[in-house]
Amino acid sequence: MSIKPEIVPLFATPLVVLDVPEAAALNAELRRVIEQREKSHPSTQHSNLGGWQSSWDMDRWGGAPAVKLLAIGRNLANCVTTNREGNVGSGPYPGYFAVTWGGNMWANVNRSGHGNECHSHPGAYWSGVYYVDDGGIAADASLGGELELMDPRGPLPAMNAPHLGCAMSGGLSAGATERVQPKSGRLVMFPAWLMHQVRPYRGSAERISIAFNLSV
Repeated sequence: MSIKPEIVPLFATPLVVLDVPEAAALNAELRRVIEQREKSHPSTQHSNLGGWQSSWDMDRWGGAPAVKLLAIGRNLANCVTTNREGNVGSGPYPGYFAVTWGGNMWANVNRSGHGNECHSHPGAYWSGVYYVDDGGIAADASLGGELELMDPRGPLPAMNAPHLGCAMSGGLSAGATERVQPKSGRLVMFPAWLMHQVRPYRGSAERISIAFNLSV
């Protein structure tokens, strides 16, 4: 007799991935404003290990394409956020609720050897990254530059038997990390408290991304 138990993923950590439709035109405009800003303003220094990082007010200096991207992020957040009664903030129906998301955003340009050290985003509910140009990583994974997410439980799930995992989605990386490979036009969103970093980029082009925070 075969046994097929149900595995319930309790206390799951959400990772939201959206390939933005018709992203090519948006990316061209975003790249234009980012390149102009990099020429006229020095890099800030936060988690970035090399590379160039803009000030955190890209929604003010980035013009219409930046405002459009932040709106996409806000709309996505409303699709995946509920109140404690389970009502999703995505449309005007009975039980609908609306979240007014405050937001800020900034641009990152990483070249060969650049990355970001492990950090979180205090003061926000959702954090996200949008890839304007993946620098060739989508076609060649050996170029690195992945977004790396840390298990919020730390090494605890792997302490007793590090050679074992749970037979479920995500079960093999328990106590370790998960990596998300960049792709131009892709938006990735996750809880702002989740520790994360960017692996060093080893390509010869430019890995251009925009990070954002959404707060209540």
